[in-house]
Amino acid sequence: MSRRTEAVPFAFVSEADEFRSNVTPPPRERLRPGQVVGRTLLGLTVVAGLVGSLVLGMPSLDSTDSPTRQQQSEASDNR
Repeated sequence: MSRRTEAVPFAFVSEADEFRSNVTPPPRERLRPGQVVGRTLLGLTVVAGLVGSLVLGMPSLDSTDSPTRQQQSEASDNR
């Protein structure tokens, strides 16, 4: 590793790039089965909501379905 060329007043600042910790982090806690099921259900709920909104929104986004007749209200038919 190359040393810095600028003057640094503190040695630990110039050697900060080379510092390695010898302390290992604690192991991750294992998820309980209830937490796994809860996260799975939450994920499935989000995916089902996205799919449902796509299914319900597709007819309104379809531009090929053009109406064959103009829509008129029933009130104007009896005039």
